[in-house]
Amino acid sequence: MSQSAATLDAVGLEIEDSWSDFVAGRYREGKSESEFRNYDAEVVPTVAAFYKDNHEFQTLDFVLGKEKQYFALDKGKKSIWEAAEYLNTLVDESDPDTDLTQIEHLMQTSEAIRKDGHPDWMVLTGFIHDLGKVLCLYGEPQWAVVGDTFPVGCAYSDKIVFPEYFAANPDSKRPELQTKYGIYDPNCGLDKVHMSWGHDAYIGHVVKDYMPEESLYMLRYHSFYSCHQMGAYRHLMSKHDEEMFKWVVKFNPYDLYSKGAAKPNVAELKPYYEDLIAKFFPAKIDW
Repeated sequence: MSQSAATLDAVGLEIEDSWSDFVAGRYREGKSESEFRNYDAEVVPTVAAFYKDNHEFQTLDFVLGKEKQYFALDKGKKSIWEAAEYLNTLVDESDPDTDLTQIEHLMQTSEAIRKDGHPDWMVLTGFIHDLGKVLCLYGEPQWAVVGDTFPVGCAYSDKIVFPEYFAANPDSKRPELQTKYGIYDPNCGLDKVHMSWGHDAYIGHVVKDYMPEESLYMLRYHSFYSCHQMGAYRHLMSKHDEEMFKWVVKFNPYDLYSKGAAKPNVAELKPYYEDLIAKFFPAKIDW
């Protein structure tokens, strides 16, 4: 085992109790662990169809274009709460695990974090983690906004959901992009890696001047399941990434397994979240 792999494995062991609590059903009501992320193409054909498009069209050139387009933050100013309300009309086609509104899922995640006594910045991270999905309301197709993320510009891991669909991606025909490291250097660090375009990258960029680094890792990589759940792409991670990923792994069960919990009372909780948002953000920020 490489030093990199051993370090990340140690991080996983360090937070084993967090996973155990959720697997035991601490925040799930009436839903077993095996029922989450059920991506059987026959059971959930709409999710399979989503990933077929996602894996075909998420090329390196596409990602570089979207980074240039959206990292300019020229889509206007909104408050965090306005962004959450704006998002609330969206139904995520990639997620078979919840039928709640977007705000309800955000609060479900953040309330589970708050119940466990985590810092207020982590509670707020739970509330804002999916706000980047407003990209759909800017006109982006869902395959370019939601779903699991992965590096582009290097070989695709077979740990990514539906890896067979990458055969249709034009980058799969570019040999220079299909080596282990592709355009990257060994252990270059994830800050130098271009991830498939989506809400993680966007929200991480939107709030980069307001939230602590631990939060930014949670935001940028919470959909990078092939890495934080399956151990892929460690060869691109720096030692700093490995250390920070303990926060990503700590966050993941709150995002995933809280989806079976009771529906939150949005009106009742709104004053608390308005005060929490005001601790970290000005009245409006650039999107």
